[in-house]
Amino acid sequence: MKPFPKSGRPRAVMLSKRANIFYLERCKVMQRNEAVVYLTDTGQEIERYFNIPDKNTLFILLGTGTSITNAAIRKLSESNVVIGFCGGGGSPLAASVDATFILPQDEYRPTEYAQAWFEKWMSDEKRLELGKALLRKRIEWTTKAWRHNGVEIPDQLVDEIYSVKESSRTTTDILLAEAQWAKKLYAILAKHHAISFSRKEGQGLSEDAPQTINRLIDHGNYLAYGYAAIVLHGLGIPFSLPILHGKTRRGGLVFDIADLVKDQLVLPTAFEMGSEGSTKKLDRKFRGSIIESADSGNMVDHLFDTVRELAIKNL
Repeated sequence: MKPFPKSGRPRAVMLSKRANIFYLERCKVMQRNEAVVYLTDTGQEIERYFNIPDKNTLFILLGTGTSITNAAIRKLSESNVVIGFCGGGGSPLAASVDATFILPQDEYRPTEYAQAWFEKWMSDEKRLELGKALLRKRIEWTTKAWRHNGVEIPDQLVDEIYSVKESSRTTTDILLAEAQWAKKLYAILAKHHAISFSRKEGQGLSEDAPQTINRLIDHGNYLAYGYAAIVLHGLGIPFSLPILHGKTRRGGLVFDIADLVKDQLVLPTAFEMGSEGSTKKLDRKFRGSIIESADSGNMVDHLFDTVRELAIKNL
């Protein structure tokens, strides 16, 4: 029997099939013995190394008190891992600050999807149709996911938003429909969990349920941004070609695609876990639930298929 040929390095798992996401605080990410690891910085006499399976990792969010070495970034880039910087708890230090994603450049990206997307983006009519398609997907995904978890979105609301969507003549009209949709979703979840709630970004640690929910939503949104960044990077579509979130805002298209994840997954999980107030391990439990649900529901696969379809198909 012939021995298996040796390769220069192990093959990475396809982006759409990877299982791991990391959020790290108070640690140093480095390369050690040909592996990517992080060293804890808890102030104890003996700190510990933990391995990061880079070949099966989608993205890493680096929170407060973190650093990363040049060698680690190079190793992660070889495995096509996206690195993001954020504030404490997975959300920005200030609500107006966006996450900064460092995209690996170790291999060439496909060109066909970026070219098709740019062609549509240059046309006001086609960009409007893209916006309508994104909102339609957002409603479909959310309605199906919430029903599966025992929360019904009234058909009347869905029909109302669809009606506004179809009558929209500009992307601003779609943004207004989107805002109306989001506001109603908050009200449905608040009623379901019997709490008084209003959306406020940048909430800190608190035992109060509404503030806890707001903090978890901020946290979950940055996970959604990571998923969106991975998909756009994998397809080679620039972040600077947004549909709804402004032509000059940093990371614009990331926010458009992340909305597909936020409503169906982040919001219900944040309300479910945060409705009883904060606990010491709540953030970690919340992150784990989001990642597990995204993995079991093939979230990244669906995002890849959806964005690819939006780019190359006639809407």
